[in-house]
Amino acid sequence: MRVGDTFKHGNWRALLLAVGVLLTTGCQTRPDESADPAPIAGHGHASLANATALPPDDAELAATPAIDLRAATDVTGLVDRLVDTRVVYLGEQHDRYEQHLLQAAVIRGLRERGVPLAIGMEQFQRRFQPALDDFIAGRIDTTGLLRQSEYYQRWRFDFRLYQPILDYARKHGIPVLALNAEAELTRRVGKVGLGGLSAEERNRLPLEYGEADASYRAVLQRVFSAHASGPERNFEHFVDVQLSWDETMAETAANYLLANPDRHLVVLVGAGHVVERHGIPNRVRRRLPVTDSVVLMGETGDVGSDRADWMLLPLPAELPPSGKMGILMEDSEQGVRVVEAMKNSAAAVAGVNAGDIMTEIDGQALATTGDVRTALFAKRPGDTVTLTVHGAEDEVLRTLPLVLKAH
Repeated sequence: MRVGDTFKHGNWRALLLAVGVLLTTGCQTRPDESADPAPIAGHGHASLANATALPPDDAELAATPAIDLRAATDVTGLVDRLVDTRVVYLGEQHDRYEQHLLQAAVIRGLRERGVPLAIGMEQFQRRFQPALDDFIAGRIDTTGLLRQSEYYQRWRFDFRLYQPILDYARKHGIPVLALNAEAELTRRVGKVGLGGLSAEERNRLPLEYGEADASYRAVLQRVFSAHASGPERNFEHFVDVQLSWDETMAETAANYLLANPDRHLVVLVGAGHVVERHGIPNRVRRRLPVTDSVVLMGETGDVGSDRADWMLLPLPAELPPSGKMGILMEDSEQGVRVVEAMKNSAAAVAGVNAGDIMTEIDGQALATTGDVRTALFAKRPGDTVTLTVHGAEDEVLRTLPLVLKAH
């Protein structure tokens, strides 16, 4: 299914809730404290007619959002409302294909309405901007982009999730910005905190950091408690890492908007960086007064205008299966080492052994695990590749044909 077709013909059937509008136009109600509960009939539960009403003094229950679905619009209506918005944040769950299809639909809709666009992407780190520029200009192909941006070493999510967006940007000459901080820097911040960085390291991050307010810190504390472990866990360093991501992406976006006053910016970023505007949106506004809208997709948490302006609830969609060798692998001093070849996998059937060092796939040299994923990203089950390996204890090369599988 092509992205353009889903947008043009409405086959997507996404439900869009105009949260920010609906919650301020009479859709949030309180029970009438003077009225008796109305009798309930027609469901075979006569006793419900005398049921006790919700306590009128229960503020939490009374404040539950009630959204009028009759007022919901669709993606076309959303795009119509966004044409005058300078920055549109499309908060995503990174691995959900249907959300990336909707991102592509919004981008296409804005461009077709004549909005001069740029796209900002969390998925690329700032020092790899030249690779994106070369790809959009047609100077390198997709494989060149993956290699030169070190995409699979640094982001790891299946590139095919974002490929329709990047191909569309390339076709129409839409600038794409690498928004994010370098992984080497954020890993260092995680170990020593901002205060432990050298002057050279600190100068590669924004000079100005806003605080994480109490609400944002509470969110980060929940994430930290759920995932952090080990003797080196440090919540303040964790907050510093999050702020380094937020501030770097906000600085990059604001600098571009200042330098390109006629451009609008669509930002593709994890929902956690934009929900309630704690992360990037407020930090862009601190640098530059702009109109903005936050759009969340697939959101299952609290519904409220403090979380976002719009919500999209798409039906699930899955990428086609990719062709797999069926191995566990790791980077090593010798090269890319096979940790395990799964039973009955393409690699095992071809004769790949644990400990083998992979050197080439179809003539492409392999220096990192990212190179392996780059070589295979467009392959499908049933495709055949030629893998060159040697043993861990010898330099004797073996050339093996592999018929890739879905698992």
